[in-house]
Amino acid sequence: MRHQLGYDDIKAAAERIAGHVRPVAVAPAEGLGDTGSTEGAELWLALEYLQHTGSFKARGAQNFLRAHREAGTLPYAGVTIASGGNAGLACAWAALRQGVRATVFLPANAPQVKIARLRSYGADVRLVGTEYAEALAACEEFAASSGALASHAYDHPLIAAGAGTLMEEIHARVPGLDTVLVAVGGGGLFAGVATAARQHGIRAVAVEPEHSRALHSALSAGRPVDVTVDSVAGDSLGARRATALAVDAARPEGDVTGARSVLVPDEAIVRARRELWEDRRILVEHGAATAFAALLTDNGADSADGTYGYRPADGEKVCVILCGANTDPATLSTSPAPH
Repeated sequence: MRHQLGYDDIKAAAERIAGHVRPVAVAPAEGLGDTGSTEGAELWLALEYLQHTGSFKARGAQNFLRAHREAGTLPYAGVTIASGGNAGLACAWAALRQGVRATVFLPANAPQVKIARLRSYGADVRLVGTEYAEALAACEEFAASSGALASHAYDHPLIAAGAGTLMEEIHARVPGLDTVLVAVGGGGLFAGVATAARQHGIRAVAVEPEHSRALHSALSAGRPVDVTVDSVAGDSLGARRATALAVDAARPEGDVTGARSVLVPDEAIVRARRELWEDRRILVEHGAATAFAALLTDNGADSADGTYGYRPADGEKVCVILCGANTDPATLSTSPAPH
């Protein structure tokens, strides 16, 4: 039977990783994204890109490995994972902290900055194919033949629960929060954040690139389905299938705090990333900028295939999670320009 992610899982994760991850910093975002669509709202940024290894993934990796250490199920062969980069970095970092080996499978087109950092953590890096799904298949084969413990970039309750600890910290730091905007790839972060957010009466909004919409498509189909990935944020939000944990967490609850799913075009993602840099000197990945892009998109507009962007209500208190910064600064000038 598939494990249902619950708030108790997130509380247990918070206790398990306390003192082993950096508490999130939050900052007011007055004037940022001021296009008229956010007028009257109170905006905050959760600066999770300052986390160990440069992304929120450190939380899930710590929870996963520490839980297995507690249970005595960390094998001599170590741990293995397939990743677009950030989950591999977090897994390798956490494995180094636990004194076990990490073998990380990445698509061959993964950013060089992530590959170099992985090797700096002592990971055995193996490049396979051009998509996450191909790296995952190779990782699963390696785990079966070597006896290594198979972790996952997002599709595991311990990983999602670890990610959900971020929402606990945001809730403590931003009293009266109404809404949190979360970028979604495979959905591990969203599953954890939405589960914790619902506990506190906070709306979680899943934000995906319009051409990398694994969760949005799963919600339309009523189950996880494969999608085509073609986005500027594909290196970190390029999962072809969302985790069922995220689908469960995103199901409407029939109240105003129920989770929502919205889409954003690549042009808005590029613009969001540049605006964060030019206005705040915050340099994040395209994937992390995707959450902020929801506020820069034709907010709340509906189309035949979904809702685009998010328009806060007057007086609404909104927090945007900036979840990762493993990126090459040179791409600020080489990314496709907004139309």
